[in-house]
Amino acid sequence: MKSTRSFVVGIVLGLIGIILFSSKAVMVKLAYQYHVDAVSILMFRMLFSFPIYVLIAILYRNKSNGLELVRKDYLWLVFFGVVGYYLSSYFDFVGLVYIKASLERIILFIYPTIVILFNKLFLKQRISKDQIFAIILTYIGIIIAFGHEVTISGQDAYIGGFFIILCAISYAAYLSGSGWLIPKFGVVKFTAYVMIISCICVFIHYGITNKIDLINYPREVYVLGFLIAIFATVIPSFLVSWSIKLISSSNFAVIAAVGPISTIILASIFLNEQLTLLQLLGAFTVIIGISLVSLKKIK
Repeated sequence: MKSTRSFVVGIVLGLIGIILFSSKAVMVKLAYQYHVDAVSILMFRMLFSFPIYVLIAILYRNKSNGLELVRKDYLWLVFFGVVGYYLSSYFDFVGLVYIKASLERIILFIYPTIVILFNKLFLKQRISKDQIFAIILTYIGIIIAFGHEVTISGQDAYIGGFFIILCAISYAAYLSGSGWLIPKFGVVKFTAYVMIISCICVFIHYGITNKIDLINYPREVYVLGFLIAIFATVIPSFLVSWSIKLISSSNFAVIAAVGPISTIILASIFLNEQLTLLQLLGAFTVIIGISLVSLKKIK
């Protein structure tokens, strides 16, 4: 009874976390309506979330999983903070300048297939025929959805799609490589540490590329930056961690299919974005492909 209740709680937490994460792209697009650039809105995201992650890191500084940490572990921690959350976030925010929020989530959703390919290349893990079929199906869906967007939005769609693919690749690299490191630090401490590192990277990036002037933006930009930081970054990052702990990463990967659907709905409500029937077909194909990949992991 207790395990069933925990499983249900894990699913609910995971769904809430996924929907909140999905709202990020919509809020970023709303912020762009006030003529703010990608680096600036990313700066506000990290600026508002930074104190929370520092507080969590302090509270968990003495928590130990009984595993010895060496200098190399901390170097890898810095690497994953740079790649997994700084670079992937930057690529994502730049890509959203050029393409719809709903299309961004569809393209970004291919990261599990990239994880499988990375595991094949670097860890020599076998890819089954079912997984190959699912991967091919996923990319057919991307071609359908993205190809039709090019005819609507023009060449800018290529730029946006390129940056979102870079985001998916960098995030997949983070997921592939950090799995062995998370148990050493613990989920909460690891998340807090990599987010602090990524925040520092964004602060440096902003200081180099922008004038350090944080008080002359429209009020709506600060509100959206705060909402992105709290409701699309901090809260879902821990909801997802708790969900994975309760139901396993494989089961979480299955319910993650809600992500593109929730983004499409939210983008339709708040941005008046509409996908064509052909793009919806592509999105549906991607969701089926990724679901097949995830279900294969559970078996």
